[in-house]
Amino acid sequence: MARSATLARSTSETDIRLTLELDGSGVAEIATGVGFLDHMLTSFARHALFDLTVQATGDLHVDDHHTTEDIGIVLGQALARALGEKRGVRRFGHAVVPMDEALVQAAVDLSGRPYLAWSVGFGPAKIGTMDTELFEEFFRALAHNALITLHVTQLAGRNAHHVAEASFKAVARALRAAVETDPRIGDAVPSTKGAL
Repeated sequence: MARSATLARSTSETDIRLTLELDGSGVAEIATGVGFLDHMLTSFARHALFDLTVQATGDLHVDDHHTTEDIGIVLGQALARALGEKRGVRRFGHAVVPMDEALVQAAVDLSGRPYLAWSVGFGPAKIGTMDTELFEEFFRALAHNALITLHVTQLAGRNAHHVAEASFKAVARALRAAVETDPRIGDAVPSTKGAL
């Protein structure tokens, strides 16, 4: 069974079309209007081995906030839909990713309980046009709409670009591990409760 989802979300602030394939090869077609976000989502898809298409238009004349957050919302909803009942998945994943002087750890639980613990700091307020505070907004929207518990912790780093990229790659690698099917549990839900 294909683990994929195609979603659209339109508001007065943004219009987003997104397709996610969990069992992909890391192919990405991203056009958000925010150059650095395009770079991060492309890297995310590559390291998660998800095929991801995102077409977004938003009120970038205001700032990048609505576009960034709303893409997180739709990506989270797509992840939840693609996972379905979460039968046969490993459920937990973690990764520690270095990028030059930066080092970021991510841990994820496909728990059904939305939570983001974000311990990442940035010196500069912007990378390109993008406000660095928007990374937390993106991952919060992703975690809450995917119904996952996500911890992202910066262990080292000074360069904002490196810290951001290590964060996206670490989350990608953690999700890749968590959504992977586990042949030892077959079609079971990985929970003593029988549901996630």
